[in-house]
Amino acid sequence: MAEYGYVRVSSTDQNEDRQVIALQKMGIQHGNMFIDKQSGKDFERAEYVNIVKRLKQGDLLYIVSIDRLGRDYEEIQNQWRILTKEKGVDIAVLDMPMLDTRQHKDLLGTFISDLVLQVLSFAAQNERELINKRQADGIAAAKAKGVKFGRPEKELPHDFGNLVERWECGEISTAEVLKYCKMGRTTFFVKLRKYRILRQKDRK
Repeated sequence: MAEYGYVRVSSTDQNEDRQVIALQKMGIQHGNMFIDKQSGKDFERAEYVNIVKRLKQGDLLYIVSIDRLGRDYEEIQNQWRILTKEKGVDIAVLDMPMLDTRQHKDLLGTFISDLVLQVLSFAAQNERELINKRQADGIAAAKAKGVKFGRPEKELPHDFGNLVERWECGEISTAEVLKYCKMGRTTFFVKLRKYRILRQKDRK
């Protein structure tokens, strides 16, 4: 039997140390610890895929909390079933001792563990949905105040109109225009379209 640990943080700027330390206390060696820095909304994560391939019947997988496994209710349930039923792996959730498949293997214990799993996985998904809603509300409020998101809009040269006219007449090439404007081809044609719309309005 081998023992493994799985760690997940939602983004590259989050720190995984707390989870790593908790797993080290359980005796998990560095080579048996798999770490993803990616959202838990799905299971297409490189290290999670790797650890599932590595796990064999009778192995033990530690995770610090159920939401490290994922945040989608149905998929958490499905992955738990795959690991415990199909692969025959034991799972121990450190912050919820009742979710330890090595214990309570009788019918009542299994029922209680399954019930706890359902409640916690539902709570994990619900929390994710609340976070998404708060983010959406925050973005909407910021936009209402005039806050702009994304990359700042590329400024046009002061003589863009003259430049376009020369380009349209064939005096200068597209490559020269792009170099002068310091922008990519797609950005240039987006700006060009907007410029032409404004020019047409001005002529009416």
